[in-house]
Amino acid sequence: MALGQPLGSASSRDCKACEENRYDYTEPHSHSPEHLKLHLAQNANQNLITGYGAGYVNVNSQRFERHLIVTPTQIVAEWSVEAELGEAALPQVLQLTPQIVLFGTGKILRFPAPSVLKLLIAAKIGYEFMDTQAACRTYNILLEEGRNVVAALLVV
Repeated sequence: MALGQPLGSASSRDCKACEENRYDYTEPHSHSPEHLKLHLAQNANQNLITGYGAGYVNVNSQRFERHLIVTPTQIVAEWSVEAELGEAALPQVLQLTPQIVLFGTGKILRFPAPSVLKLLIAAKIGYEFMDTQAACRTYNILLEEGRNVVAALLVV
């Protein structure tokens, strides 16, 4: 930000924090007139997804390199599922009785067989299918809202 420039008038291209993709601002942000802190307050008793990348997902800083299911209170570290997300993928998810299930389908969005959707609808469970990275981010947001959410993640 240039000297003499009023707070809140700089663009994100002038902001070092934005360039470095830091989103946990502890000081007033150069292009925002108000203090903004974007992070989740972690409850020590809940499972928070703390990282992800090619071939892994971190939950509470513990690395998982296989498909897994994450709930606020438990981790199913060996989710037996095929990449096409058929009906065989559902028993482990349904027994957790979630309000909503976020299916992370790997690097790309994949849709399940219609029979899978019918089972979820019949069980009155909300669902979303998205790539695994989006599912991780969405899980954390819904967790912070106190929702009974399950993230069923294909780790590829």
